[in-house]
Amino acid sequence: MQGRFSYLNEPALLIVFQFHQLCLMIKRTLYFGNPAYLKTQHEQLVFEGLENGETKQVPIEDIGVLILDNQQITITQALIAKLLANNVALVTCDNTHHPTGLLLNLDGHSLQSQKFQAQLEATTPLKKQLWQQTITAKIRNQATLLEWHRIPVKNMQNWASEVKSGDPENLEGTAAAYYWKHLFTNTAVGAGFKREREGIPPNNLLNYGYAILRAVVARNIVASGLLPTLGIFHRNQYNAYCLADDLMEPYRPFVDKLVWDITRMHGLFLELSPAMKKILLQIPAMDVLIRDEKSPLMVAVQKTTASLSKCFEGRIRKIDYPAFANLV
Repeated sequence: MQGRFSYLNEPALLIVFQFHQLCLMIKRTLYFGNPAYLKTQHEQLVFEGLENGETKQVPIEDIGVLILDNQQITITQALIAKLLANNVALVTCDNTHHPTGLLLNLDGHSLQSQKFQAQLEATTPLKKQLWQQTITAKIRNQATLLEWHRIPVKNMQNWASEVKSGDPENLEGTAAAYYWKHLFTNTAVGAGFKREREGIPPNNLLNYGYAILRAVVARNIVASGLLPTLGIFHRNQYNAYCLADDLMEPYRPFVDKLVWDITRMHGLFLELSPAMKKILLQIPAMDVLIRDEKSPLMVAVQKTTASLSKCFEGRIRKIDYPAFANLV
């Protein structure tokens, strides 16, 4: 399934996705980058451009992620309340156009209390086993991407198969060092790239892509009735989304693939421009393979978070994680 694009002219980017074969609609990702006034009327998001006076409407129930990327955007409390009631992930950006905030619904599931309790009572051995599955899936996806670039990955495959409960030997870190050293070998970025949050490009593109991915994962964690603050591995008293940071790990290579494509097209001209953001906003629609079926990434994340909830409840023992579908 391919995403279908339409635009609210220059002030905002609207990505519209077709219906999935399982009759699950992929929610829209809305990006607003120009001055605007956002309000609600008749269960619609109403956009009023402050520069050209343009007015557009979008059904709130169709929205999954909303990104506000201009310091002159005004949004009403009534609209915020309706967005959260419909489990929209609301992302805000700072004056450097980087995502800095994420607002989510506090009541995302009808059995939320029951699911919270199962999550809180999860044993340490269970969480270590779930982390083992998470890191194994991440390294395998990293290996697949490197292999597509004709980089030797026998060591990566071995590390993936050798991850133990809780990853006490930190094979995640070992694999990451090899992965980042070789990922951009066949691009203008070259070999030896260092993944650093404040590092040189394409770190900026990776940061932005991961922020979008994190919002998608956090939104679906809430929809599955789980607490995004309580991770299975990540623990940080200052991080409200530890579980999102856990579950997004096997999905990161899909963002890396998109950024790799950008570097091949644009060389070292990697400023985080509106054109670059348009490409990165395709992340929720990327095809992945999950449960041996091709699926848009946003739908796959729904399956991942739902399976984790079942693991906490003791109904199953394995998290559903994605693999690459077709690399082109």
